[in-house]
Amino acid sequence: MADEPTTRSVKIGEDERTGWSSERPRRTDGPPRPPNISVRCKVLTPSDHLRYSPGSLLVIVCPAPAERERFTNSLITNKAALLSLDKVRSLLAGRVSEEDLASRAQEVLDAAVTKRLAANETVVIAAEGTSAEERERYARLAAAAKRARHLILLEVPRDDVPEEERASLNELRRRLDAGELGAEGFQTAVRVGGQSVSELKRIVFEYPPREE
Repeated sequence: MADEPTTRSVKIGEDERTGWSSERPRRTDGPPRPPNISVRCKVLTPSDHLRYSPGSLLVIVCPAPAERERFTNSLITNKAALLSLDKVRSLLAGRVSEEDLASRAQEVLDAAVTKRLAANETVVIAAEGTSAEERERYARLAAAAKRARHLILLEVPRDDVPEEERASLNELRRRLDAGELGAEGFQTAVRVGGQSVSELKRIVFEYPPREE
């Protein structure tokens, strides 16, 4: 007489099966992650001129508004390329309500940046602050248009740095010096301060001359 089986089989009903199926909705843990725009960042040495390719994005970061304005106005000759939230707010003043001004200004600026980059036109952003969120916002717009992204940190004396900007400024310095701004999407970065500010004479957006 054959031995009795030592194991028992259990039949699972169709409504009790919980295995993965392509027909089952996928679980999501939140909104989709933004695209990875990280690149290798080259830390440049200050010189008497800085050259970038036409159609690039250049973000200029400086914690002192007056020095930032002086620097950009004196070195960016293509004024149509120079954009900022402050510039947009002044254009919208009186046209939108005060409570809508901040959000509307950002929308208009984003649209202007996107339009210029899509047309292969240079964009220079005078950043309002030193936060990584602001920088990355514009870097993502340029990455979506497949345009090069660059950053200049304009240094000023410590007394000219607002207290609320000092922590984020120190973090920006650290990341820049370590070449870590590539994680934000920037392909080059340079610190300009002290004597190098007066030595910098030109910022140009043109290809280097061809060698004969």
